[in-house]
Amino acid sequence: MKNYIAEFIGTFAMIFCGTGAMTINEVTGGDVTHVGIGITWGLIVMAMIYAFGEISGAHFNPAVTIAFAYAKKFAWKEVPKYIFFQVLGAFAASLLLFWLFPESKLLGSTIPSVDVWRAFVLELLLTFFLMVVIINVSTGSKEVGMMAGIAVGAVVLLEAIFAGPITNASMNPARSLAPNIVSGNVQGLWLYMIAPVIGALLAVVSCKLVKDDQCCDEEC
Repeated sequence: MKNYIAEFIGTFAMIFCGTGAMTINEVTGGDVTHVGIGITWGLIVMAMIYAFGEISGAHFNPAVTIAFAYAKKFAWKEVPKYIFFQVLGAFAASLLLFWLFPESKLLGSTIPSVDVWRAFVLELLLTFFLMVVIINVSTGSKEVGMMAGIAVGAVVLLEAIFAGPITNASMNPARSLAPNIVSGNVQGLWLYMIAPVIGALLAVVSCKLVKDDQCCDEEC
């Protein structure tokens, strides 16, 4: 249960702080700023990786969990349990934000500002870049070492800043599912469920092409 509790707490913290920054920015008329939101996302991801990386691997993302299993670095039988606790943590965070800020209409929802297929491709690419970094700084399904948190957090910060205005840079089905459903903003939600998973899987394929022994031959 330690792994599952770590995934719950880590995902809860990530969604609470990340979408919380977006929610507070919404209700205060922009006090946090777009750059501030990106920094918040990057810092909370970095912090949670250092907190739980050696316990659960600090996935906090169903797309990452599925990709690790596809890369043979994580047991498939653990995937449903990890995803359940990730989604549970995300919903707990969104429901708490809903209670704290009832005036918010978005709660940090991911709503594309372009047509869904352009948003789909962008989310796919964003998750691809994220997973390329994750799988290259991890050992098995564990994210360890001094640079892992910095590298992954930096990519999240980077992508949140430059792609946030277009798709809100989800890269994470659980991150989109909870705030969108709790706030009732379900338009385009399907693309945030599918595109990150495809992007993460493609990252594993690309890793196999250049680092076959390290990317796809380690069983967790």
